[in-house]
Amino acid sequence: MADKPPRRPRAETPKGFRDYFGAEVTDRKAMLDRIAAVYHRYGFDPLETSAVETVEALGKFLPDVDRPNEGVFAWADEDEGWLALRYDLTAPLARVAAQYRNDLPSPYRRYAMGPVWRNEKPGPGRFRQFYQCDADTVGSGSVAADAEICAMLADALEAVGIERGDYVVKVNNRKVLNGVMEVAGLAGEGKDTERGIVLRAIDKIDRLGPEGVRALLGEGRKDESGDFTKGAGLSAEQAAVVMGFTTAKRDTGAATVARLRDLVGSSVVGAEGADELEAIASLLEAQGYGPDRIVLDPGVVRGLGYYTGPVYEAELTFQITDEKGRPRNFGSVAGGGRYDGLVKRFTGQDVPATGVSIGVDRLLAALRAKGRRTGEAAGPVVVTVMDRDRMADYMGMVGELRQAGIRAEVYLGNPKNFGNQLKYADKRASPVAVIQGGNEAASGTVILKDLILGAKIAESATLEEWKDRPAQVEVPRADLVAEVKRMLGQ
Repeated sequence: MADKPPRRPRAETPKGFRDYFGAEVTDRKAMLDRIAAVYHRYGFDPLETSAVETVEALGKFLPDVDRPNEGVFAWADEDEGWLALRYDLTAPLARVAAQYRNDLPSPYRRYAMGPVWRNEKPGPGRFRQFYQCDADTVGSGSVAADAEICAMLADALEAVGIERGDYVVKVNNRKVLNGVMEVAGLAGEGKDTERGIVLRAIDKIDRLGPEGVRALLGEGRKDESGDFTKGAGLSAEQAAVVMGFTTAKRDTGAATVARLRDLVGSSVVGAEGADELEAIASLLEAQGYGPDRIVLDPGVVRGLGYYTGPVYEAELTFQITDEKGRPRNFGSVAGGGRYDGLVKRFTGQDVPATGVSIGVDRLLAALRAKGRRTGEAAGPVVVTVMDRDRMADYMGMVGELRQAGIRAEVYLGNPKNFGNQLKYADKRASPVAVIQGGNEAASGTVILKDLILGAKIAESATLEEWKDRPAQVEVPRADLVAEVKRMLGQ
């Protein structure tokens, strides 16, 4: 019996992951460059950390995570113990701030951009690897640092092409929510599980609506697939207090703060949170950031467990059409807040910190929805190969084009079939093909084929119009660069 041939691996991305091609990568870099310019203008420095951290350093702060190490991609290492891929860019920053605390300025202001990984159930638009773009201030307990992050977030959105009126930065304070929980009888030891469920429930109010949140505050909720999520087990009276917090937003920031003061009653921490919100609103107003850009909104909670004070979220308010053809608002593309206890895990000393994280893929999708990014990019000028023996001539042409700043390449496939070379140029979205056969070489000319114009003519023009507007020209070889620049509009 003959041996079975070895099984070939399946050529597919793992579930929850994806590949990025050409224009997607180019668009992302262009967007991140614009955001980085805003962060730089605000005085923040770039930082790159390892993709791998110890599980102990990362901590257990992910939302909807109940088992140890759930939510991260982790493995045991003989020397280091358990290691994991980072799930965000904030936990690594806390480690850096502790590790280099004697070398870094205080406050330390940094921005970071890169992929993060979460071992979660993938779904439509929900991936296990995605890009984040963060900016944080470590070492300042002043709410001016929180106000600055909110202002910078608004500026970053406008810098990439989200117009004023198409976004709003919402600001809240976890201290206010902690005060509300005191009033609802959820403070103190032994209530961590219930408080965690309440936080995650409120954070989902935009997606689940008031009834869905109320169900999670009570016995629990069954979703459309039949999966049941256990609730916090609050009484009707306790749930009413929490729901009052989610609907506390009023027409003005002052009215919202007044309503929050009523809700927190005599809670000291709740009153402190209301004071901080009032101060943030005042600081933003002094810089010209009014309610057309930044508003106080008690509906913002943020699911991560390490936030301790002000929290904020950027929501895009323009409508898109979902997969079922229904209009809906685009939703959140960024969020963050104050996490004064994260660095303390390493140092034992209070180190205040605050920061924001932009969801890069979601913001790119928003820009495409607004027509700011097409997902398409012009390809290189393609120098075709008519004679194999004259490759040096063709490489000379492409070298001249590149030195002039023109993106260009020589066709490196099998040159036998010239039609395949033009098909290749089309697939590369090439604007111009350069052609020089033996006759053109003898006469010292090149043929330049305008592929974009040619395609447009072929689509819509009559035969007479096509003849009147030829899609290719023959020019002296010495004019190659100048003529290609003209055709490209440079």
